[in-house]
Amino acid sequence: MTEHVEVTGRGASHVVPDLVIVRARLQSDAKDVASALTESSNRTAAALQAASDHGIEARDRRTDDVGIHPRHDQNGRKVIGYTAYQAFRLTVRDRDRVGDLLQALAGAAGDALAVDGIEMAADQTEAAVSAARDAAFEDARTRATQFAHLAGTELGKVIRIREGRVDDQMPRPMFARSADFAGSMPIEGGTQAISTTVTVRWELA
Repeated sequence: MTEHVEVTGRGASHVVPDLVIVRARLQSDAKDVASALTESSNRTAAALQAASDHGIEARDRRTDDVGIHPRHDQNGRKVIGYTAYQAFRLTVRDRDRVGDLLQALAGAAGDALAVDGIEMAADQTEAAVSAARDAAFEDARTRATQFAHLAGTELGKVIRIREGRVDDQMPRPMFARSADFAGSMPIEGGTQAISTTVTVRWELA
């Protein structure tokens, strides 16, 4: 077997997030399944229409989950009603409009609205991923060169490259516990780290 050295390099790059992802849900309680589903659907339709009126395009509105479950009495035995819910996400391309959007959703859905999270994301990450790969490969080459010199030899040709998982470390999401939102909600995006690893094997000359 040809003598070789194999090293894992790490690299990262940063992008400025330019999108705000709002994750919300609407739930409605009723005595029977049909009524709960109808009320939940009506409130969700009103909320999504409000989002549309505030410039959220169809491509940026997505339903994540729909469900219904029974509610029981304090003893957990008797069914006293049903709760239906719909969860959805909205992609906001102008973060200065997030506060107004949340107010519009609350106005359309009332206390049925819960915001599960608000997080930042980057629309275009291809260049950052490429830069992270470059940095990871150079890191691997630097390490391998040092090991080769310590062993009294030099690097030869590359005989294998294996990339690890690409991670995008986004800012932590924010959460809202009620539908009582302020008129403006400042959103600071910070930066989003894109990192990856690459494992490279070189022949030793």
